[in-house]
Amino acid sequence: MVSLVGKSGPEPRRGMPSPRLGEAEFKRRFLAQFIDPAFAPLAGELAKLAGAAWDAYENARKAPHTRRAGPEFADPDYEIAVDWLAAREAIREAERRHADEAGPTRILLVNCSSRSEHTCPGEMSKSWRLMQIAREVLEGGHASPRSDPPSQGERASVEVEVLDLSRLASEYGRKIHPCKACFSTAPALCHWPCSCYPNYSLGQTQDWMNDIYPMWVAAHGIMIVTPVNWYQVTSPLKLMMDRLVCADGGNPDPTLTHGKDARKAKEIELEGWDYPRHLAGRLFAVAVHGDVEGAEAVRRAISDWLCFMDLCPAGPLAELDRYIGYWKPYATSHDELDQDEAIQEEVRNAARTLIQAVEAKRAGKLVDAGQGLKPPRQK
Repeated sequence: MVSLVGKSGPEPRRGMPSPRLGEAEFKRRFLAQFIDPAFAPLAGELAKLAGAAWDAYENARKAPHTRRAGPEFADPDYEIAVDWLAAREAIREAERRHADEAGPTRILLVNCSSRSEHTCPGEMSKSWRLMQIAREVLEGGHASPRSDPPSQGERASVEVEVLDLSRLASEYGRKIHPCKACFSTAPALCHWPCSCYPNYSLGQTQDWMNDIYPMWVAAHGIMIVTPVNWYQVTSPLKLMMDRLVCADGGNPDPTLTHGKDARKAKEIELEGWDYPRHLAGRLFAVAVHGDVEGAEAVRRAISDWLCFMDLCPAGPLAELDRYIGYWKPYATSHDELDQDEAIQEEVRNAARTLIQAVEAKRAGKLVDAGQGLKPPRQK
């Protein structure tokens, strides 16, 4: 094989067929979203919209609104997308909330099932119910079972944020676009936060991740509750997992690579990349439930992913994989959960373990053994 490594680094490999559309096919796809008869009187206006959209596509206007980056970036004169700057500022604000020692303990609860009663199949998920069980413990303000109610001060000490990924299937305009795998070309090409979206010329808009990144950053602890889908994590969770790659070694300065200059990014990596861990040190809990097979494998996959990003397991009771209604009808699976008081208590214990560990860490009483050691190899 001929080497393509030049003086400035390896040449990006190319040769895949082009996905570019002709004008007629582009407009057909654009207008297909307006098939409802209510749009029929607006045919003329829609034709104008399709023409404007085609112009943006044809001229590849990914980010139509930019401004000069300014002195805090490596290239102050680079024209940077204002969308990205807003996402970056939201993350910075989340970092300030995370670092505020006087602020509340912040826990992010993630429901990873796509099932809900607000679209087909017309029924809530067991993951949502288990997440609510964990939420009751966390918002109750106490980390161990007791009969007396928590005081108002205790309730104010924990702030729980819920990320309900089922909204991807039930809420208008909720999208997590797929990761474009920039990191696999070179880590410096993967920007923190992600700069691949929005891409207005391709219609890749309304991406939820710019709201999700600050949720993870602000949190001191994260609890993921998910079912097993075909021996794997759910599709909403996998989308989020892949898009969080920029939190693990991603480049916080897009001007270093002049946007998406792949060759420049390869050169930067070969010169030495420090792999900044943007979520390091946060604690996590995982509760996985299945009906036949795969729960342990999914729990391991999620835990391994979080540990690889330098998050820390809260403790043995915080990592849970169980079966609900094992080999029994799906139609009665909620009834099986009603009767399975053991798994309900195990989810409570996972939440208690998480909050105990987070509060101990914030008080300086939890030792993260090996946390200050530098691995000899990065990914």
